[in-house]
Amino acid sequence: MSRGPRVYIVTYDICDPGRLRAVYKTMRGFGDHLQLSVFRCVLSERQLVRLRDRLERIIDPTEDQVLFVPLGPAHKRKAWGMFTLGLKLTHPERIVRIL
Repeated sequence: MSRGPRVYIVTYDICDPGRLRAVYKTMRGFGDHLQLSVFRCVLSERQLVRLRDRLERIIDPTEDQVLFVPLGPAHKRKAWGMFTLGLKLTHPERIVRIL
């Protein structure tokens, strides 16, 4: 039984510049870029599996880390809530790419 899309914060710490670029490009296809290595993603279970699979092929698990923070169901407004200190959170223009 599918539970519907969920909101995730995905952040990463990648040691190699080449892998870092590859992870960034992969993440651009799955979510909104919020900060240097931070994305907000709305993912179905299938999309989450696909994203994890792609990232596992890129990263070196002995040097790199990708952190997934589930915020809740996408249809619940609280899952989208965030606040900042300092600069305001901007909503980047979403570019749809068909691969």
